[in-house]
Amino acid sequence: MSTQGGVWRALERGRSIGCEAVQIFVKNNMQWRGKPHAEDDVARYRQELKVCKFQCVFAHTGYLINLGAQPGPNRDNSLQSLIQEIEIATPLGIPFLVMHPGAHLGAGEEAAFKQIVAGLNEVFTATKTSPVRIALENTAGQGTCLGHRMSHLAEIFDRLNSPERLAVCLDTAHFYAAGYDIRTPEGWDDAIREIASLIGIRQIVAFHLNDSKTDLGSRVDRHAHIGQGKIGLEGFRNIVNDPRFRKHPACLETPKSDDLHEDVLNLNTLRSLVENRPVEKRRSHC
Repeated sequence: MSTQGGVWRALERGRSIGCEAVQIFVKNNMQWRGKPHAEDDVARYRQELKVCKFQCVFAHTGYLINLGAQPGPNRDNSLQSLIQEIEIATPLGIPFLVMHPGAHLGAGEEAAFKQIVAGLNEVFTATKTSPVRIALENTAGQGTCLGHRMSHLAEIFDRLNSPERLAVCLDTAHFYAAGYDIRTPEGWDDAIREIASLIGIRQIVAFHLNDSKTDLGSRVDRHAHIGQGKIGLEGFRNIVNDPRFRKHPACLETPKSDDLHEDVLNLNTLRSLVENRPVEKRRSHC
């Protein structure tokens, strides 16, 4: 949800269409730096949060951040930008920031892993008093981006000094474009089993529910509305009825207009697929 007009506006927008979970950017997602929210804005956000009673509100890091970059201005800006985002997210009570692992930009995967781990160690040291975690997101593997294999995420967990500050957010469109055929219960279970064996299923804290415009294994990241892409309605029926994740928050990252009618349609579609949907408030996984 957009924070235009004030960070609390994202919560108002989510509440207006019946969201149970909301994802925001804590600052402009296409700029390195942003202004911390004024105390009045934070107070209003907290008040709106009490009114909305969402299952979870979490955030996504800016798209310029690339901890896999080699030493230079790009890497320096990425580190400082991520530190600031954690600092901005902390007073908002954001539990975790979803972040793409990074891209090696031609330097090779091993070189990128070293930079990502060193960068996260530096960021977590600089923000050691904050409870905000980084939820690594699986990727489609477009270009030189890491994260399209679950072993990539496991590599970062295994090397990090403070793995307790890490978590995982899974994107369905990225899964499919990366070559995981999650259209069937068997394919979905295979993907989750791989994560469980390499990282642990308890590290999964959220989902991005997006259909894919591109084919299985295309390594091209293009999101489609639910049921209008290659994964299809039956694929999402399997996913939203997985009992292991009934308490996990999930958000859409599908194209939308200012009136949010696409979000309404996608939410209705997803909810129509849920069997024996509980009426009572579910406890947040955040």
